[in-house]
Amino acid sequence: MSSIGDVILTTPVLKAFKERYPDAQIDFLVLEQFKDAISGLDYIDNLITFSKKENDGLKNILSFAKKLKENNYDYVFDLHSKFRSKIISKRMGVKTYTYRKRAVWKSLLVKLRLIKYQVDDTIIKNYFGAFKDFNLKYVGEDLDFSFDERDCEGVIQYSGLPVMAPRASKNTKEWTAEGFGKLAKLIYEKYGVKSILIGGKGDIPRCQEIDRISGNNCIILAGKLSLKESGALLSKSKFLVTNDSGPFHIARGVKCKTFVIFGPTSPGMFDFGKNDILIYAGVPCSPCSLHGDKECPKKHFDCMKKIEAEDILQKIENYIDWEEK
Repeated sequence: MSSIGDVILTTPVLKAFKERYPDAQIDFLVLEQFKDAISGLDYIDNLITFSKKENDGLKNILSFAKKLKENNYDYVFDLHSKFRSKIISKRMGVKTYTYRKRAVWKSLLVKLRLIKYQVDDTIIKNYFGAFKDFNLKYVGEDLDFSFDERDCEGVIQYSGLPVMAPRASKNTKEWTAEGFGKLAKLIYEKYGVKSILIGGKGDIPRCQEIDRISGNNCIILAGKLSLKESGALLSKSKFLVTNDSGPFHIARGVKCKTFVIFGPTSPGMFDFGKNDILIYAGVPCSPCSLHGDKECPKKHFDCMKKIEAEDILQKIENYIDWEEK
């Protein structure tokens, strides 16, 4: 109930649970606007959506939970562990499991810039911690993202092109527009292909700026694709260049080669697979934040500015066969 990326990151533990207990019924509760991040997976029996408009507010949350209680669940696994989910879990009246979150005092000291941010474990391993009594086997971060043939119809013409996702939830998690634009320009000059820019409607101005910097060598699909269509596009793309954001996990879920840029947040939050290539300047003050910030606390933004388009292109060329169809 938090973000697209966090929802997709639950898929390995859900899959492991269903494999261990194939007769179990798994119902998944998700915010309505994030439902497409988890729908269509065969190991989820029922998808239940929570509407902020209709269900938010303490009275409505309690009423929502009361209706859920009628389903007579055996267990609740709270992988969000914040206000809404805690209230719902408590109201359900059955045994609830959750994962061990970072100590509040540690998070506070990080926010106050008194200590450097360090992860205790990866997000997915933390999720598995909620299921420690159920003998699930962690086998790595095999994420899933589902789409169907209808989602492919509008993107099939873009098969084999590079894709870039230049936005993130916080400003400091975004590589510079100049960097994305220059990278797109270098790719076009060397390989003669345009780069696709994806995102939401609110990302269009940034995408337009990147396109301008690239010499108009981008194809802007921001605001034009559904979440499912974005997944379909990534499944057919040459590769993705993205920030630490939702598209990174969608790409992982469809097995797309991904070059992911980290700045203020910690790459230690994830176990990288064979398709995940880390781009990280590793400046002394990074990582400095749990989820990114509006602006660099040091005011220099070196963790992103020190990453050059030429360096990323070199790394892409180390992993991508441009002749391969």
